[in-house]
Amino acid sequence: MKTLLIIDANLGQARAYMAKTLLGAAAHKANLEIIDNPNDAELAIVLGESLPNDNALNGKKVWLGDIGRAVAHPELFLSEAKSHATLYSAPAAAAPAASGGPKRVVAVTACPTGVAHTFMAAEAIETEAKKRGWWVKVETRGSVGAGNAITPEEVAEADLVIVAADIEVDLAKFAGLPMYRTSTGLALKKTAQELDKAVAEATPYQPAGKASQAATEGKKESAGAYRHLLTGVSYMLPMVVAGGLCIALSFAFGIEAFKVPGTLAAALMQIGGGSAFALMVPVLAGYIAFSIADRPGLTPGLIGGMLAVSTGSGFIGGIITGFLAGYMAKLISTKLKLPQSMEALKPILIIPLISSLVVGLAMIYLIGKPVAGILEGLTHWLQTMGTANAVLLGAILGGMMCTDMGGPVNKAAYAFGVGLLSTQTYAPMAAIMAAGMVPPLALGLATMVARRKFDKAQQEGGKAALVLGLCFITEGAIPFAARDPMRVLPCCIVGGALTGAISMAVGAKLMAPHGGLFVLLIPGAITPVLGYLLAIVAGTLVAGLAYAVLKRPETEVAAKAA
Repeated sequence: MKTLLIIDANLGQARAYMAKTLLGAAAHKANLEIIDNPNDAELAIVLGESLPNDNALNGKKVWLGDIGRAVAHPELFLSEAKSHATLYSAPAAAAPAASGGPKRVVAVTACPTGVAHTFMAAEAIETEAKKRGWWVKVETRGSVGAGNAITPEEVAEADLVIVAADIEVDLAKFAGLPMYRTSTGLALKKTAQELDKAVAEATPYQPAGKASQAATEGKKESAGAYRHLLTGVSYMLPMVVAGGLCIALSFAFGIEAFKVPGTLAAALMQIGGGSAFALMVPVLAGYIAFSIADRPGLTPGLIGGMLAVSTGSGFIGGIITGFLAGYMAKLISTKLKLPQSMEALKPILIIPLISSLVVGLAMIYLIGKPVAGILEGLTHWLQTMGTANAVLLGAILGGMMCTDMGGPVNKAAYAFGVGLLSTQTYAPMAAIMAAGMVPPLALGLATMVARRKFDKAQQEGGKAALVLGLCFITEGAIPFAARDPMRVLPCCIVGGALTGAISMAVGAKLMAPHGGLFVLLIPGAITPVLGYLLAIVAGTLVAGLAYAVLKRPETEVAAKAA
């Protein structure tokens, strides 16, 4: 008899491992075949406090048992399960409500930096859900961890789960609930549309490895690759910020002060450059692989990332090895079938060993040297290019930062700049952060210059945008861009391109990839300060004044809409 074993994650890994091993051995003696695919199962054994809310189990025999009894008397436990299992029928609440939509909604939001989109999307979902009369709670997976955490009781009472995330997040506690996945950008800009789609398109969530998830995996892989990359960047980012600021503090004692052993400058350089920056690429690769294959991908990803550093292939090699490690670990995990008695060896021996060998040998013999040559050429070109090329590159990167306000184009430019920090190339990052501050600063300026063209709410929004712009949170411009994209976006792109071009022309360098103007508090974090500020002011004035002229008065917009 084909048997599916489901173990509640809240029971702990150690107890789950013991139960799976002992029941696997007992099942072999009892002529039961333990399988992973619920569609093929004839019997499902659930270890936990309650049955999962899972439509995949409909019509199958299900037995709910105690894990303590399963560990103490596995053969007797299986016999009881075979004899007393009953047909399962998913509760009606597991399906999306047909009339009026669900009334109790839980949601999770997360973005790569865990700062702006995470909380703005959460606020948008809460506002729209409350307009519809729904009970709603949104858990934010921000830069400081989970906020407004959803409790097990709230999960049990929920009708629908909405996940607005640009990175991989742990969703195990929502197993069996109808779930709809989207991006933070769509949740923020098209909230009503996304909530309508959530009601209509939500499907029961099953953790990785189950059949329903595997069926949709192929369709999502192109979007998934982008999400995997951003997951790696999000874990790498705090390390880059801390390391870059430590290096900047070291330079505050003198550009070559760190070369004197035993000094504070040398210690700061060892912390920032010797440790934090040394771990930057391994963390990037490791968490790209983790996003793809979960925990089995972490080991080959970290090892591949270290090899990317040692072979000189840098962040490009780290990205390649992260994807290679993740998909290799995932392939072994899903395709390699072993006897039940040996299954426990897969996560601790077989997957780490084989995937690490494949990734390591590929990096040493195939990938490392060619990619190192490409990176060396790119670095040399960036560090020796003439003023015209520097201005052009700055304009392109600056324009990209203002194209979609934290979307894929913005994040691509940002990831490029962050990656170059590992090669001690700091000018592109300076242009990128300067340009990223322009949209919110420019729109805040426009609300003050052309005050009569904006309503009261927009004027208040302009004040908030000014603060967000100073913090390098480009998303502060989104409310304006969503309302008037045909005027806002061109103005911001022109202003951002100008800022990026001036930043590169004056040779501005930035040691830390986040923090906005507040990194000026760290000596040496930005050089030259005056040139950098000039670039930001110039772009802000051009974009802000242009929009102030082009903006139609709100009274005229309202009259036309009526």
